[in-house]
Amino acid sequence: MPKPAIILLILVMVALIVGVDVTLLRNHFWARLLVNVGIVMVSGAVYLRFLR
Repeated sequence: MPKPAIILLILVMVALIVGVDVTLLRNHFWARLLVNVGIVMVSGAVYLRFLR
C-alpha cells in the first residue's frame, strides 16, 4: 500500500499540471509540454530527495 505522502505528491502534481494548463498555457502547445515535463521532473526530484 502506497504511503499517504506519495499519494499527496501525485495529487498535487496533477492539480498543478491541470491548473497551469487551463489558466496560463491553453493555446501554447510547446510551452505546455515543457512546463508539464518540468513539473513532473521537479515532483520526481522531491520524491527522490524527501520521500525515498
